[in-house]
Amino acid sequence: MTKKNQFLFPIILVTSLFFLWAFLHNINPILIPHLRKALQLSDTQSSFIDISVSLAYFVIAIPAGLFMHKFGYKKGIIFGLILYAVGALLFIPAASARNYTFFLSALFVIASGATFLETVANPYISILGNKETSEQRLNFAQSFNGVGAFLAPIIGGQFILSGIEHSPAELQMMSPDQLNAYLQYEADTVKIPYIIIAVVVVLLIGLFLLTRLPEVQADDSELEGHATKFSAKVLRHRHLSMAVIAQLFYVGGQVGIGSFFIRYSKFVADISEKDAAFLWGSFAMVGFMIGRFVGTFLMKFIKPAKLLSIYALISILLLIISVSVKGSFAVYSLIVIPFFMSIMFPTIFALGIKGLGEETKIASSFLVMAIIGGAIAPVAMGYISDKTGSIQTAYIVPLICFAVVLFFGLRGHRIAQHHESDN
Repeated sequence: MTKKNQFLFPIILVTSLFFLWAFLHNINPILIPHLRKALQLSDTQSSFIDISVSLAYFVIAIPAGLFMHKFGYKKGIIFGLILYAVGALLFIPAASARNYTFFLSALFVIASGATFLETVANPYISILGNKETSEQRLNFAQSFNGVGAFLAPIIGGQFILSGIEHSPAELQMMSPDQLNAYLQYEADTVKIPYIIIAVVVVLLIGLFLLTRLPEVQADDSELEGHATKFSAKVLRHRHLSMAVIAQLFYVGGQVGIGSFFIRYSKFVADISEKDAAFLWGSFAMVGFMIGRFVGTFLMKFIKPAKLLSIYALISILLLIISVSVKGSFAVYSLIVIPFFMSIMFPTIFALGIKGLGEETKIASSFLVMAIIGGAIAPVAMGYISDKTGSIQTAYIVPLICFAVVLFFGLRGHRIAQHHESDN
C-alpha cells in the first residue's frame, strides 16, 4: 500500500470530526431562543449558552493538548468523542429537570469534547500527508465544518423548535398546571435530537476503535536543536504567537458578525427577524460552506498567506460599507462576508503550526484556546451598541478584527530566524 493510500481512510474518518464541532457552534442560535422560551430566561441569561461553549474551549484546550502529547492522536480523538456523547446524553435529564444550570453543564461537556477533537484533528490533518499541501488539506477538511454550519440551523429548526409562540399575556392566562405542561413539552423537544446525536457519535467511536490510525510524527528537521518539551515556551515562535492573536481576533469577528446580524438587519433596513434569519442561514452560511471548497481550490494557484490577506482586505472593505450606509445594500454586504471568512480559521491554524515539529501539539492547544475571542468581541459590540444606540456602529469591532487578520497574512505568519518563509 502506498503512503497516499495508507492515509486516505484515516483522512476521511478524521475529516468527519469537523462536522461535529461545527454542529455544536451552529446549533446555538436555535438553542438560545428555544431554551429562553422553555426555561423562561432573560436575554442576558440565554447568552450564557455561547459563554459556556467558549469557556470550555478556553479551559480545556491546554489539557487536551497535554493529553494528546502524552497519549497520541487516536486516543485524543476517542476521548473527545466520549465527552461529546456524554454531554449529548446529559441533555435528557437536563430537559426532564428543566434546569438551566444542567443544560449549561451539558453544553460545557459537549464543548469540552469538541475542544479535544479540534485540538487533535486540525494538526493531525495538517501532518497526515505531504507537508507542502498542509494548508490545502486542512482547508478541505474544514469544508465539512461548513457543511455542519449550514445543516445545524436547519436540523435544529425542524426538530427542536416547536413553532408554538405564546405571548406573555397568554402565558399569564394559563393555570399553573397548563403552564408547567407547556414548558415541559418545550424542554422535552431536545431529547430525541440529542439522543440521535449521541448514537451517531458512539458509532464514530466504534469506527475509530476499529481503524488503525497512523501516529504520524511531525517533521522535526525544521526545528533541529530546539526542545520538544510540552510547554508554553512554544510561543517563542513569533509566527505561532502571531497566529494565536490573529485567531483570537478572527473568531471574535466571525461570532460578532453572526450574533448581531438579525438586530443589524432590523436597524439598517427594517428587515423582520424571520426574514433576516432566513438570509443568514440560507445565504451567508451557504456562502461560508461554498467558500471553504473554493478557497481550497484557489490554494492550488495562490499561496495560502496571500489568499488570506486578499480575503481579509475584502472583508474589511465590505464592513466599511456595512458601517457606513443604510438599507438592503448594507445587509447584503454583510451577508457576503462569510464567504471570505471561510478559509481564515484553518489557514491561520496551518500557518501558525508550520515548521514546529513535535511542538505542533501544544501549539494546537493555544490556537484552539483563541476561540475565547468568540466570547469577547460580541460583548464589546454590545457595549458600543448600548452606549451609542447604534448596532451598526458596533460593527467597527469585527472590522478591527479583520485588520489584525490582514496583518497576519501580510507579515505575522512569516517564520523567524533561519526558517524558510512561505512568501
